[in-house]
Amino acid sequence: MENTTKKKKLGLVPKLIIAIILGILIGQYMPLEVCKVITTLSGLFSTFLKFVIPLMILAYVTMGIADLSSGAGKLLLITVLLAYSSTLIAGSASYIVSSTLFPHFMSEGALEQIQATADKSIGTYFSISLPAMIDTLSAVVLAFILGLCLSKLRGKTVGTSLYNGMHDFSAIIDEVLHSVIIPLLPLYICGTFIDMTYSGRTFTILGILWKVFLVVIAMHAVYLFIQFIIAGTISHKNPFRLMKNQISGYTTALGTQSSAATIPVNLQCAKADGVCSQIRNFVVPLCANIHMCGSMITITACATAVCLMNDLPISLGTVIPFIATLGVAMVASPGAPGGSIMTALPFLYMIFGTEAGDPNGPICALMVALYITQDSF
Repeated sequence: MENTTKKKKLGLVPKLIIAIILGILIGQYMPLEVCKVITTLSGLFSTFLKFVIPLMILAYVTMGIADLSSGAGKLLLITVLLAYSSTLIAGSASYIVSSTLFPHFMSEGALEQIQATADKSIGTYFSISLPAMIDTLSAVVLAFILGLCLSKLRGKTVGTSLYNGMHDFSAIIDEVLHSVIIPLLPLYICGTFIDMTYSGRTFTILGILWKVFLVVIAMHAVYLFIQFIIAGTISHKNPFRLMKNQISGYTTALGTQSSAATIPVNLQCAKADGVCSQIRNFVVPLCANIHMCGSMITITACATAVCLMNDLPISLGTVIPFIATLGVAMVASPGAPGGSIMTALPFLYMIFGTEAGDPNGPICALMVALYITQDSF
């Protein structure tokens, strides 16, 4: 009798968790040569991912807007305003909580210990230069133009050839995501955790400022909980089920340290939530680049911690202009680990002052170390 029992495939979340555990174990116990092999493969995948992300944004956002037969411009405006408002609220709340709690967590000598670990990294045996065909911000703007025009003019003053071409292009990107990127995400995550573990910089910083990071992560959790409660109430869906459906997205973000790199998984999560294809294909790639509330929470909290460690003055009056400026500037941040903090460096003088806020100075280097450590979580 033929055995028709199908083997159960291991889901994405278990694969990602296994990759994290393997990364920690390999980074802790294996020799440098073995670690470098995996981080090299992970680095090559990261390079390919950075190449694909702008194409992904162009394909999905364009088709998401184009498939909205009416009200596309209005929906785009509402989405952008909601995302920016959420970013401002998140940053302001982060400063209020951080300035209240962090003074109790600062220890003497923490600054010197953290600076000593800031530049440690395994590195790779080799890398390949693969510049993106279009940068992230240009992809977002071009997608706006194409999507809005296709939505308004298709079937009227223009034909459907371009729409059909973009539809086919979106299908090609779909195939790349499901056949290459999703299956190789565990390798990327494993390499990230090998580097974090072997170099020791992450766990050194966590050992010194673990209370600070717990507060930051708690702020993320509370803000997410509020957002899901609001979304569940409006859509008449169970917010806890919505949060459960998002677990694979959280796990991917933990290992990739990039909201843009998590787009393909978040699209699957939105599908599980019952969001229609037009809305999820439009909102998920777009908001991965303009809804920066998570980065804003972390950057504001890290800036507050750095000011307290260095006895630099900081107040809500200096933080709000910084948040408002950064909320716009981070739209151009690359879809890579640490992209947001790199974009923020030229604006840190608004908090630290002209001298201390030198992008190449030790204070900003400390900001990068703190942000990268917490970023994945």
